[in-house]
Amino acid sequence: MPLASTAATSTWVLDPIDGTKSFISGRPIFGTLIALVRGELPILGVIDQPVLKERWVGAEGRTTTFNGADIATRPCGALSDAMANTTSPDLFSGADIEKFTALAGAVWHMQYGGDCYAYAMLATGFLDIVVEADLKPYDFCALAPVVGGAGGMMTDWRGAPLTIGSDGRVAAVGDPSLMPALINMLNR
Repeated sequence: MPLASTAATSTWVLDPIDGTKSFISGRPIFGTLIALVRGELPILGVIDQPVLKERWVGAEGRTTTFNGADIATRPCGALSDAMANTTSPDLFSGADIEKFTALAGAVWHMQYGGDCYAYAMLATGFLDIVVEADLKPYDFCALAPVVGGAGGMMTDWRGAPLTIGSDGRVAAVGDPSLMPALINMLNR
């Protein structure tokens, strides 16, 4: 059964515990994700980390907030200067492994772990890139408005806007000027 009908005007997309493995191991990098999707596009996103009492809220046309205060991503003009993150290299399979490995070698530093918390850190200005594969709409719909409202950009690996029907390969950048180089690398 699909998560949403394309005929629906608005659909709520929920992930009660994004980062289940982090949750069960006591690492506070999991979160609750809440998204509102209008048609196919995410327009509202909430990342809530209840243990640390942290909440990011992003909405179309508004600045993302962290615990009620406006936040912004940081500038980073080159892949070689970027701090990047993925939850796990195990998310990648087939040709995507080679593309991820090339990216990991092109950035200044690659970190692992984080689930939804990595996107929150990108929106808050601590990371420059997050790349993942095999995500479901409940994994990414809340993240796109949070990243976008902080000044960043989140797309699929082709550079197209994320929709509820996207294939689960996502690319997020804090500085939108990084996106063309990132998309080029992911499509070699």
